[in-house]
Amino acid sequence: MNPELIARLALGANGLPYSIPIHPNLVHLTLGLFIIGIAFDVVGLLFPFDKVVFKYLAIPATRSNFFDVGWYNMLAAAIVTFLTVAFGFYEIMLVDTTPNIESAWGLGAMETMLWHGVGGVLLLAAIVGMTVWRGFQRYVWFNDTSRQVQWSYLLVGVIIMFFMYVHGTLGAQLAAEFGVHNTAGNLLRLGQDPNKILR
Repeated sequence: MNPELIARLALGANGLPYSIPIHPNLVHLTLGLFIIGIAFDVVGLLFPFDKVVFKYLAIPATRSNFFDVGWYNMLAAAIVTFLTVAFGFYEIMLVDTTPNIESAWGLGAMETMLWHGVGGVLLLAAIVGMTVWRGFQRYVWFNDTSRQVQWSYLLVGVIIMFFMYVHGTLGAQLAAEFGVHNTAGNLLRLGQDPNKILR
């Protein structure tokens, strides 16, 4: 990386102008919102079977409540994913890679970053597409019925979760195997105590 750029940005031990990478935190928010959205829609779709359990546990729940949680989580996932991808590309531009290391999947750092970047854009498109599909189901197709989601929608959601797992593994390899923006790992390599510096 260009030393003048490093000095101008005041990059820290993680190669970023801030102490903790933002992209990984947003990734987990995206994952949580998407998975919760799909999970609550599954519970809403299976509500006639779950109703007995909720009644037994004295939990006041209605089917529409589960669909509301599913919809708003999917909508939030789409919004947050734009930020996740944006910070991912910003942080990936500041990477100083190690060229002679291969990941557990046999990829170099640049190939891993390329696949992770392309995968991020594709997942953004998929999540936005799922949100639009979910919106049509909620407000256009099933607005007069108590069932707001299709089984095909949930199946596609589960398939996207599998791709999120593969995509997340690439991101984890970037941090763990290549040391990309790994604040604690880089501080340890420099002989410093991350517990004292990150407080």
